[in-house]
Amino acid sequence: MTTTPDTELAPLLRVLAVDDEAPALDELTWMLGRHECVRQVVPAGSGEAALRVLHEGQVDAIFMDVQMPGLSGLDLARVLSRFTTQPPIVFVTAHEQHAVDAFELNVVDYVLKPVRDERLDQAVRRVVRQIHGRETSAATGDETIVVELAGVSRLVARSDVLYVEAQGDYARLHTASESHLVRVPLTTLADQWREAGFVRIHRSSLVALGHITEWRTEGGRTTVVVGGHELVVSRRHTRALRDLLVRRAQPLGRGGS
Repeated sequence: MTTTPDTELAPLLRVLAVDDEAPALDELTWMLGRHECVRQVVPAGSGEAALRVLHEGQVDAIFMDVQMPGLSGLDLARVLSRFTTQPPIVFVTAHEQHAVDAFELNVVDYVLKPVRDERLDQAVRRVVRQIHGRETSAATGDETIVVELAGVSRLVARSDVLYVEAQGDYARLHTASESHLVRVPLTTLADQWREAGFVRIHRSSLVALGHITEWRTEGGRTTVVVGGHELVVSRRHTRALRDLLVRRAQPLGRGGS
């Protein structure tokens, strides 16, 4: 396989390969082991065996089948979604019908069997880009969120998110140019992003404090403007938000006096 800009920056991955069919597992292990970005492949013949590997040590990525007896690939992905840091997951399967469920679980790629070298190479490079994005985010203090658009995984920087709206058990992230639906409740993002300057302004919305450009009060109704969008602030959150904005403005006011 040829070296690309992705692989020049690539970490050497410790990969977990999971398939309940021995010939398929052997082939996947062999193909991954040949890739220049992979330093080690740990095979597992079931979802339960994969969990044991994950509890024993760190892996950088998981390539696994979907349909397996006992703990299926989808089941294992749901378990991993509760981890603080989830390894990138690529499904390698003969079944197309699980693609929607897979991408709702934020998998990086969905590779159909029989697996071709060039297709597996593409999946490995997607994993590398995601890991590299995480490491860059950690170095800059930012965070990236994996979003899916037409079956393609993309990384959105948290610093690009202007505000977030609740949509049932999902959340819609709004940037300056687009929006993305992610399978994370608003309450979870509110807790995780509080230290990054995101504040609750309504039971159904969260806003990046640094992106607020206007504060409006009229007839007992308070709104803020973020990225050209006017958002309602509930009575419950009005005072706390006003106090936060005043505290942010104070250093500028003092510097100009």
